[in-house]
Amino acid sequence: MNKYELALVLNPTLDEETKAAEMTKVQELIARFGGTIEKIDDWGKRRLAYEIKKVNEGFFSFITFDAAATAPAEIESRVRIMENVLRYLIIRKDA
Repeated sequence: MNKYELALVLNPTLDEETKAAEMTKVQELIARFGGTIEKIDDWGKRRLAYEIKKVNEGFFSFITFDAAATAPAEIESRVRIMENVLRYLIIRKDA
C-alpha cells in the first residue's frame, strides 16, 4: 500500500449539496479500488492562477489516502469524466 494525495478543483457554481455529492462520489471511488482515506482537507473557494473553462475560481479539496499501486490509474480514469471537476492530480507521497 502506498500513500497518495488527490488534489481536486470543483466548479465554483455548485451549491453545497451538489459539491458534497461530488466529494462523496470521489470518496466512493477511492474505497471501491481498495483505498482507505486518511484525511480530507477542504480549502473552500479559491481563485485560480489562470482561467479554466471561462471560470477563474474553484472549490479546492485535498484527499490523502492509502491504496494499491494500480488504484490511482483507475481513480483518474473515472474522475477525468466527472462533469463538475475542473482539474485533478494524484501524486504519490513519500513515506
